[in-house]
Amino acid sequence: MADESNTSNRTVIRQPLLRFVVFSCGWLSLALGVAGIFLPVLPTTPFLLLSAACFIRTSPRFYHWLIEHPHLGKYVIYYLDGQGMPKKAKVYTLLLMWATMLLTAFVFTDRLMLKILLPLIGLGVSIYILRLPTLVLKDIGKG
Repeated sequence: MADESNTSNRTVIRQPLLRFVVFSCGWLSLALGVAGIFLPVLPTTPFLLLSAACFIRTSPRFYHWLIEHPHLGKYVIYYLDGQGMPKKAKVYTLLLMWATMLLTAFVFTDRLMLKILLPLIGLGVSIYILRLPTLVLKDIGKG
């Protein structure tokens, strides 16, 4: 289980503006993660992981609140403990990521470098996500 050791070796961001931006991103991703529990087009786990990553650098108190939350904490803890991501979370993450990257690369930009770089980044992230263990959920409705 994720515990105090996860936060002990993390440096909290001290620069006020950067701290505010990262903290705000944490709350935005938390809101999107919660919405993803109810909306089939939003992935829950990646947004909650992003939220945890933002909070661990800006507010250890909110990080602990998130990982100890009786419903939301499960999504983060499974990943942190190496149990992986639920299959549904992997599928949603990959679909949303590829749709966004391809749309950006081939519709919203004319820059050749982005047309090459974004699919390469997507490929790397896809390989990482696909290599994660697939968690079989028994007590959670959606991942």
